[in-house]
Amino acid sequence: MSANLYEVLEVEQTVSHDEIKSSYRRLARRYHPDANPGDHEAEAKFKEVSQAYEVLSDPDRRAQYDRFGSTDQNQNPFGQGNVQDIFDMFFGGGGGFQQRPSGPQSGQDAQVVLEITFDDAGFGVTKDLTVTLPQHCDTCAGSGAAPGSSPVNCLECAGAGHVRRVRNSILGQVMTTGICSRCQGFGTRIETPCESCRGSGLTNKEVTLSVQVPAGVEDGSTMRLANKGPAGARGGGNGQLYVHLRVSPDDRFERDGEDLHHELHISFVEAALGAHLSAPTLRSEVKVEIEPGTQNGAVLRFRGEGLPRLHSRHHGELYVHVVVDTPTNLDAESEELLRQFAAKHEITVTDPGKRRKGHR
Repeated sequence: MSANLYEVLEVEQTVSHDEIKSSYRRLARRYHPDANPGDHEAEAKFKEVSQAYEVLSDPDRRAQYDRFGSTDQNQNPFGQGNVQDIFDMFFGGGGGFQQRPSGPQSGQDAQVVLEITFDDAGFGVTKDLTVTLPQHCDTCAGSGAAPGSSPVNCLECAGAGHVRRVRNSILGQVMTTGICSRCQGFGTRIETPCESCRGSGLTNKEVTLSVQVPAGVEDGSTMRLANKGPAGARGGGNGQLYVHLRVSPDDRFERDGEDLHHELHISFVEAALGAHLSAPTLRSEVKVEIEPGTQNGAVLRFRGEGLPRLHSRHHGELYVHVVVDTPTNLDAESEELLRQFAAKHEITVTDPGKRRKGHR
């Protein structure tokens, strides 16, 4: 991951954890695959943003990254480059330093979308995810060679997977190293390919994975399943599988991080005289005391009744927003009682005759 992670999330290095989280949520919504169907650039950007957030949301990994520019503790502490990069820049590789390992390489990464309910996001859930991915061929056990045969060492590179060449430069003769063109870096060649996979060692298979979704995840969050992605050719290891979570909305709540917001509709009589009501929570419900004279738009807070913070015992708050409903289609008796109330309190209201005339 060579890009500056703070630039990927469009934040400064000094920002707080909450600011990083807020920026990630904004970018994840912008580049989510569901919002950009068929847009491979947006898909790649979404993956990049998710990987950056995975590092910067973890205090230890963020501190490691801030110190060394990498989360790999073996990374050169003087920067992301090294001596090998300099020789590659000028001479096209090699220089006698560490080479690309020969043999089968791990498979590419893959991405899938997993839909979960609002309650699943709140409580956590284990879901079975069925996907079709390249897997090692059963016929040849992933070697690519037909049963009864085996790959043979490449004569061009003598099994190294790369070849060295000497060329002249302004500094004299320079040795360069490149991938062997005959075996494509595997170090071996298939002389009798497997008929099932045509020598690749791979066939597409349907696999079912158990995904443990932690409590507190948000819509657009991404989980990385290490070594659960596509298998590598010719017996190579598996890549990563990135699971993008899509949380279905809930009619009861609006979510803001760990906090939940609920609209409680009451009658104007309940608002005026007070009432004992209830409001839903993620677990059950809470009692709501409507004080006499409660105004439309009043907000009541219930501590700890929100969603759990990811990987934490902390819970957010539940905010109940009071909405006072105005009655419509009053019967004659109810309307008369209201007019008497208006007259008693010297409130000017529309004359019933003029009201009917105005609606003709």
